[in-house]
Amino acid sequence: MSAPARPIHLEGLTLRHGGQPAVLGLTGCLAPGSLTAIIGPNGAGKTTLLRAIAGLQPPAEGRIDRGGLTPRDIALLPQASALDRRFPITCLDVVALGHAARLGAFRAIGGPEISAAAAALAAVGMADAAARPIGSLSAGQFQRVLFARMMVQDAAVLLLDEPFSAVDTRTTGELVRLLQRFNAEGRTVASVLHDLDLVRAAFPQTLLLACEPIAWGPTAEVLTEANRQRARLAAEAWDERRAAA
Repeated sequence: MSAPARPIHLEGLTLRHGGQPAVLGLTGCLAPGSLTAIIGPNGAGKTTLLRAIAGLQPPAEGRIDRGGLTPRDIALLPQASALDRRFPITCLDVVALGHAARLGAFRAIGGPEISAAAAALAAVGMADAAARPIGSLSAGQFQRVLFARMMVQDAAVLLLDEPFSAVDTRTTGELVRLLQRFNAEGRTVASVLHDLDLVRAAFPQTLLLACEPIAWGPTAEVLTEANRQRARLAAEAWDERRAAA
């Protein structure tokens, strides 16, 4: 692991997206080695929050204390639909690029890094696809490749944005087990999810957002019907405010 996992504290965090509030007044902590689901209605600020934790978006108000973690210590896996797969690059090349954050801009990716990339592809069941262009992959195969890239990044904190969308049940199960393995190694994992059954089964901690924070804590305590109703009402209220702005 590139650095020991450290707590990430969010203090009165407010974020904006497209000029509109996306996250409002969030305070809490991603504890070292925690496994957290981030859930909420569409437009609730979940993706914006991940980008801010990764250092890709500054707060409008409040602060994020990463405890000394640097950008190389945090790996962000964006939504697969946001990635352009038309670029002529092979699966092995995509995974090998995961070394770039650690090596820096001026060090070449060499034999050891290529070997590590090939081993990561094998670990996700994609060894035979190393030379295939990414544009030829199914959604599930591409997601496996992205998980392999995350493996070689060797980051202390893993942030994932809807990693199981458009992925079949079998692949989801295998990738969830891989995430749990990363977490068992002491890494902090936070993932945006929509499948509440999966959240209950595999994620001990949950943050429920509806622009404003609704609840953050043990999953069973967060996923109550009362909290989910509060989130729906809060999201509707924010939609009305945005429409009137």
